[in-house]
Formats: sequence, C-alpha cells, structure tokens
Amino acid sequence: MRSLMIAIRSSVFLMILCGLIYPLATTGVSQVLFNKQAEGSLVSINGKIQGSELLAQGFKGPQWFHPRASAAKYDPKASAATNAAVASKEYIKTIKDNVNHLKKENDNIGTSIPADLVTTSGSGFDPDLSPEAAKAQVPRISQAKGISQDRLLSLINQHTKGRSLGIFGEPRVNVLDLNLALQNIK
Repeated sequence: MRSLMIAIRSSVFLMILCGLIYPLATTGVSQVLFNKQAEGSLVSINGKIQGSELLAQGFKGPQWFHPRASAAKYDPKASAATNAAVASKEYIKTIKDNVNHLKKENDNIGTSIPADLVTTSGSGFDPDLSPEAAKAQVPRISQAKGISQDRLLSLINQHTKGRSLGIFGEPRVNVLDLNLALQNIK
C-alpha cells in the first residue's frame, strides 16, 4: 500500500511539473524572448496578416511565384506528406503529372527542371524554394506582369537566404516574402 501511495504522489507531482509548470514556463519565456516566432512568424502589412514565413501558401495565377506542390493542398489543418515510395507507380505518376502541369504553366522551362518544383516536401508546407526553382519561373512571371527578367532575377537574389550558420541546409528563397516584394514592384 505504501508503494502505491508513493507511485500516485510521484505521478501527480510529475503530471503537474511536466504537464502544467514546464509548458507554462517555456511558453512565457518564448513569448518574452521570441515573440514573433512564438506567434507563428506571421507577416503582416498595414495590420493585415498576409501569411506565415513558416508555412507555404498556394498562389494562383501566372503572375506569382508558386511554392512546392503540397500533398495537403496548403490546408494547415491537414499537414501530410504523400507517403508514396519513390519507386511506386503512384509516386511516378504524380511526378509526371506535376512535370506536365509545370511545362504547361511555364512554356520556357526547358528540360532541366528543379526537383523542388515537382516534388512535395515532407510536411506539405515547405515555405521555401531553391533559388533555381524560383529562377525557373521567371519567364512566366515576366510575361504575365510585364517586368523584365533581369529585375525578377535581381529580386530573387535579394531574397535568397544562405546556409544557416554558413554550413547547414541549402540556399533558399521564401515564396511569401518573394511574392510580397513582387507585389510592390510597379
């Protein structure tokens, strides 16, 4: 009986410590030290929320940079990967469909297609593209918006982030930031 009471008291103590005190403390610290990140890294312009730097959003129309394809259809409540094996018929068909859609949308894409334009990310919400994937969309956007390709390439270069700490990851471009900058070009 004594061992049971010790186990119950230990369990209650650990539930309060780990389930209440620790989460409240970490939430409080993050709100103070990292407020923007704790609130979802939201991007707002003139008080209106445009999206999050951390989640891909679908952009419709030829005048915008398009993010990676999303298995979750950009619905933040339905994060999902395709879960299809690379050698499966389903995966191969999806990639072929994505390539055909990309070629139809981007007449001048050529044969060297960046992989991140036709594959989905693990979560379905990767907000970034490789600089090459963004540059592959330049001819379509240039034609749709009447902006020179050189100006669009310069915009991509301005918004390209390097490797984290100089060694981790790959260079990337946040699609939301890029489209917000594109929106401001007159």
